[in-house]
Amino acid sequence: MSVKLRETKRLGSRHHEKRRGRRMNSRVPVRLEWDDESGKRISIEAHTRVVNPYGCMVVLSQSLNLEHRLALNNLATDSSNAAIIVWKGNQRPDGWEYGVELVAPEMDFWGLDL
Repeated sequence: MSVKLRETKRLGSRHHEKRRGRRMNSRVPVRLEWDDESGKRISIEAHTRVVNPYGCMVVLSQSLNLEHRLALNNLATDSSNAAIIVWKGNQRPDGWEYGVELVAPEMDFWGLDL
């Protein structure tokens, strides 16, 4: 039996978490929703760049903090899941790269064979 080592990723300054699942480049239409500081509901449509059974990477023009909680809606499968920002990459011309982790992922959330 062979054992595959997983790459680690950093979540804030508190702990490390290992990457789970196979990643796939995939452009899935999603809607991200959260409440801003004043309680106003923000709803943004975007596309994923990478998905795995436990989350995705998206690019958003908004600047969000690590551990920001939001709702992630897969518009292709009409599925929703609570999610959290676990990684913030570099700012790109089209926005910030974010790693989004699904809180209670269903293995068929993306409608893809992962």
